Amino acid sequence: VAARTAAPAAPIRLRRIALPGGPVLEVAEAGPTDGLPVLLLHGATDSWRSFETLLPHLPPDWHVLLPSQRGHGGSDKPAQGYRTRDFAADAARLIEVLGLAPAVVVGHSMGAANAMRMAIDRPELVQGLIGMGAFARFGDKPELLDFVRTSIAPLQDPVPHALADAFQRSTLTQPVAEPFVQAMVAQSLAVPAHVWRQLFAGLLEDDFSQNVGQIGVPTLLLRGAADAYVTASDTEALLRAIRGASEQTWEGLGHAPHWEDPGRVARAMVGFVARLRAAAVAA
Repeated sequence: VAARTAAPAAPIRLRRIALPGGPVLEVAEAGPTDGLPVLLLHGATDSWRSFETLLPHLPPDWHVLLPSQRGHGGSDKPAQGYRTRDFAADAARLIEVLGLAPAVVVGHSMGAANAMRMAIDRPELVQGLIGMGAFARFGDKPELLDFVRTSIAPLQDPVPHALADAFQRSTLTQPVAEPFVQAMVAQSLAVPAHVWRQLFAGLLEDDFSQNVGQIGVPTLLLRGAADAYVTASDTEALLRAIRGASEQTWEGLGHAPHWEDPGRVARAMVGFVARLRAAAVAA
């Protein structure tokens, strides 16, 4: 069920932004530059295009920022620097360079871990946090550990099409337009093997998990009940650790709810922002 009838897609402005001491990022933007700043961080081997079908459902007065994180899309792909802390530092520098603090930060999967790390390290830059398909930990998942050991650790260029295709489709439980799925497979194939290897190794370090209790900003967790990766116990652990966090779990959706039902995700985001604004007025 859509949050509202999808509007015509807002014009997307695509540019490259050099971060101080960091890589040059490909950044897509939509909405007025003086609107509510909303930063969206995609999952592993995706790009800014992961949120392309979500954009028409978002309020037109939001200033939406969609970076392709380092190693992804049209962003720089350095030889190293793919730990959660590295991605989070890039996101923080982007907000600072553009003068948009504090922003609402939304992350999917790996992006949710990066968003949590930024809320831990740079809380002054974050006014609210939304995690979709958010892991409490990565290193306690036997199937993920086996996948990394057998398929990712030995990976060399060129990345096999079969691997990228299976990886993207494994996130889905509902039909998604095939051209979009193929576009996301292409994004995965554009990520070099050294980035695949290092980012998965970085995720398994769980360098955010011991500190999530330090998150002090309003937090919403969104999860599909049919998620093949993130379990209900992940969400429960995060709810216990993050004071005041809330959650919505949706039957029938998988690890990428913003692909399967972007309208529902947009409705949750709009409601969260409304609560943020109400709390700010009350304060």
